[in-house]
Amino acid sequence: MRREQIMGWVKDERLGLADLLEGLSQQEWDVQSLCEGWTVRDVAAHLSLSTRMTIRLSIRGAIRARGNVHRMFDLLARERASQFTPQELVAQIRETAGSTHLTPGASPLDPLIDMLVHGQDIARPLGRPRPMPLDAAVAALDHAWNSRFYGAQRRLRGHRLIATDREWAGGAGPEEIRGPVADLLLLATGRKLRAPAS
Repeated sequence: MRREQIMGWVKDERLGLADLLEGLSQQEWDVQSLCEGWTVRDVAAHLSLSTRMTIRLSIRGAIRARGNVHRMFDLLARERASQFTPQELVAQIRETAGSTHLTPGASPLDPLIDMLVHGQDIARPLGRPRPMPLDAAVAALDHAWNSRFYGAQRRLRGHRLIATDREWAGGAGPEEIRGPVADLLLLATGRKLRAPAS
């Protein structure tokens, strides 16, 4: 899979999410997302940062978060959410939609996972349909399943995940979890959703 193809998917997802965010009411920006502890606005702030992360900002953030990467992203997202209006966050996501800049240490598939998963974090609680493109979702799921950063195999030890809308399976446990690729990607990235029917 070529980097150009992956970054094309990322651009499409950024622009699509910017369109969705542009139509939200102020109340909807304050809705709790699927990303634990973050509102829709916090998630949007996080996504506006991914093309702006530098080594310096990463080091400074890691020091403040005492080496915890997840805490670092939480702190940075909350700060950005308080510094910029919803309209400014949408503009920032849109203006760097085609950026190929990666957060230090990230692969091209990481911003794809970010956009696909956080797009659902925002859309599902708001009842807004946001289908995932299947080819992109399968590539993201495969990366999330095999990456130690997301911890999917550790969290879902003893389970075998089987996609119902595309040929994909992961894990070797006796307990099967079947569902659409989109739902399996959310599970693989730690979302607390009801597991798809076995």
